[in-house]
Amino acid sequence: MAKIRRALISVTDKTGVAELARGLAAAGIEILSTGGTAATLRASGVPVVEVSVYTGSPEILGGRVKTLHPRIHGGILARRANADDRREMEANHIGPIDLVAVNLYAFEKAAERGLALAQAIEEIDIGGPTLLRAAAKNCADVTVVCDPADYPRVLAEIAAAGETTPELRLELARKVFRRTAAYDSAIAAYLDKLAGQV
Repeated sequence: MAKIRRALISVTDKTGVAELARGLAAAGIEILSTGGTAATLRASGVPVVEVSVYTGSPEILGGRVKTLHPRIHGGILARRANADDRREMEANHIGPIDLVAVNLYAFEKAAERGLALAQAIEEIDIGGPTLLRAAAKNCADVTVVCDPADYPRVLAEIAAAGETTPELRLELARKVFRRTAAYDSAIAAYLDKLAGQV
């Protein structure tokens, strides 16, 4: 894996995110972000490139579509050692995204509050799990972080070597798939309770 040059940060839980972003920026890493996260980082003095500026595509459908774009997912999923992937990236003006820090809309809390279906549906995160799963799939090349508790470890490795170890990337990828599985299970359980009521 090459040194980390670009990160995408988009979080619901802002715990520790300013410290993470400051550490990444201090290491010379470009930061892409969206909406509220970008505003939080700017307020903390961290330079940020809005995803909509990076992709050339605005957020649409009331924010339902923000990061679902080939420049984002191509940058995450491209295999760095694959010559064909590198040629396609160059042809499509796609730069690598080497670190993804995302946590998800709090659907479980929304379900606990007993929201009606129309409201609860809006708490189902689509872009977040997609980003996490893409980055975890490509953990050979991409560092993925879904838990603020892991920010210090990631920053420590980057500070020491400019990159993370394969062991840490694999550990964090496992954590992502456990998180997205639990998230989907919570959504399915909520919808199961509505069976026969719709």
